[in-house]
Amino acid sequence: MSTDIYGFIEARHPLAREDWYEGDPWTAVSIPLHPLYDDQDQESFACLFGIRDRLGWPPVAAGRGLPDDVSGPVRAEYEDTARLDAAVHGCTWVSWAELRDLDLTARPAAAGRVALTRLDLLGPETGWAAVFEVMRALARRFGPDGVRLIVWFD
Repeated sequence: MSTDIYGFIEARHPLAREDWYEGDPWTAVSIPLHPLYDDQDQESFACLFGIRDRLGWPPVAAGRGLPDDVSGPVRAEYEDTARLDAAVHGCTWVSWAELRDLDLTARPAAAGRVALTRLDLLGPETGWAAVFEVMRALARRFGPDGVRLIVWFD
């Protein structure tokens, strides 16, 4: 059984913490996740988000749900998708700061059976490279805690 991932990269407006700022604090970057990442790598989903974890990865960002301050377009997309497809599950998010500081040498609990590290699943030769490069570039403008990836699965 395959698992599909959906989501968006969001950036926090630089003035969102100001008392007078009235706009949405977060804005969806103009492209959804699928042009950057369209694989169905269940091991990376487990490693990052705890989805379909058969090896015991310590997930980075499992079960956080949709952020309270999610941008309007991302909330609408998620709610529309969930309304149309009862199989939608696992909504969560992760900041660029968390991804940037990730221990890429970490292995799953079942490491004795499998010689995988996070680098094998998330490194520069994987489908995640483009996602991480976009997030890295946005973090130069919005800061590492001002960029996040919001995802859900079906």
